[in-house]
Amino acid sequence: MDLDTRTPTGRLIFAVVAAMAQWERELIVERTRNGLAAARARGKKGGRKPILTDEQVTEALARIQAGENAQTVAAEYGVSRQAIYKRSKNMRKEIEGG
Repeated sequence: MDLDTRTPTGRLIFAVVAAMAQWERELIVERTRNGLAAARARGKKGGRKPILTDEQVTEALARIQAGENAQTVAAEYGVSRQAIYKRSKNMRKEIEGG
């Protein structure tokens, strides 16, 4: 299709097509949000499953606080030290209700 956006008709067609694309995108976003909300209402939780259990995270933190090298402790669990710290932070948030 030969669309000349220098003419009033060309700009109108371009604007209409752009508006339809934006409308379609917003519909997709709305449907996705509704689907995620419905899944949460059914008790589903999104995201990757945690590698470590809460007990493993607590144990790893205790070992690190006792003086063991964080990198070594994390390697024994097959995760990065950041993974342990991030997971412990998320556990604190859940306990605090946030």
